[in-house]
Amino acid sequence: QVQLVESGGGLVQAGGSLRLSCAASGSIFHINSMGWYRQSTGKQRELVASISSGGSTNYADSVKGRFTISRDNAKGVYLRMNSLKPEDTAVYYCNANIVRSWSLNAANYWGQGTQVTVSS
Repeated sequence: QVQLVESGGGLVQAGGSLRLSCAASGSIFHINSMGWYRQSTGKQRELVASISSGGSTNYADSVKGRFTISRDNAKGVYLRMNSLKPEDTAVYYCNANIVRSWSLNAANYWGQGTQVTVSS
């Protein structure tokens, strides 16, 4: 069993900052990429940022220069969000591509989501 647990969402004024955290736990052999997605009302879930096991990062154009993704060796991934805008309001989901055992293929896992609301 693998779990991803997010924390750090909340309500913030435009221009403010938040830091999201996600911790992976359970039977994990290796974590490949980790990332953050978001979904706002009436829209499809979209990639916000991702980071490979080697540290390479990828960002959506809409957050470049404002958001920073990082990860540690303890199965955690973080998203620092600065200069937040009302259009950043969404439920943010943690995602990880995880190998549970040397004999198994990698699979994608999702957290339960954390709400980020940016007021104007």
